[in-house]
Order: sequence, then C-alpha cells, then structure tokens
Amino acid sequence: MNIDRVVFAFAGTVILLSVLLTYAISPWWLLLTAFVGLNMLQAAFTGFCPLAVILKKLGVKPGQAFS
Repeated sequence: MNIDRVVFAFAGTVILLSVLLTYAISPWWLLLTAFVGLNMLQAAFTGFCPLAVILKKLGVKPGQAFS
C-alpha cells in the first residue's frame, strides 16, 4: 500500500470509529469526525497532511497525492 491508500484507510477508520462512539457514548464524538473532514479538506487544497509526513518518515511508499 502507498501513502495515499493508508491515509484514506486511516481517515475512514477514524470516521467510522467516531460514529460508533457517537452512538454508544456521546454526540461530542462528532467533533472527531469534523476534525478529520476539515483535515482532509485542507490537505486537498494545500497538499499537506500530517499523517502523510509521518508515513513518509516511516518508509511507506509514496503515492500520487502525497509525494
């Protein structure tokens, strides 16, 4: 897997987890969903993604979006 796919998989997992936590614990967990969405939006315009930087340092193969 390349960095792009890992970032998308991680974002999807965090969003699904926050939805589950919202249902099970508190609606405040929707803030986590909002944070992930805002981070994805800013990454689309700036090309900067903190997770992509970390994955690159860990040696994950670069993709097209975060090279």
